[in-house]
Amino acid sequence: MTTIGRSPGHQRGQSLVELAISLTVILLLLTGAVEVGLALFQYVSMRDAAQEGALYGSLNPDDVDNIKARAQAAAQDVLTLDVSDIVVTYSDPSLVPQCEGLTDGVPHALTVTITFAHPVTMPLIGAWLGDSINLTAGVTDTILQPRCAP
Repeated sequence: MTTIGRSPGHQRGQSLVELAISLTVILLLLTGAVEVGLALFQYVSMRDAAQEGALYGSLNPDDVDNIKARAQAAAQDVLTLDVSDIVVTYSDPSLVPQCEGLTDGVPHALTVTITFAHPVTMPLIGAWLGDSINLTAGVTDTILQPRCAP
């Protein structure tokens, strides 16, 4: 009596197909995790650069050019920022010059906001999300100097 069954060669072929399908899914997940990690790293660098600009701005609130330059220099190791990517806003824009103090009980502050388009390198996510992911980081600091004129 002969038994009808699969030869060991067929089982090896089935295992190879399963490996190919599984490996594809695992590699897609891995590249997605790398893409998210890169975007997060760039976001943290942007936030740190915004903090550097806001810190400088809290002591020199009217020196907008140097606030942007400090933020740009702080991010240059990771990102190539243009000055137009950095925006400085004040809690009381009508106050000229900007100074330390309160308006209706709210301290005068400035906000440094940085925007950056993170280029998507993963092909499938790029088709779904587009060519880039817009990242925005902002930091608000209280203006510490100079004192407002009485």
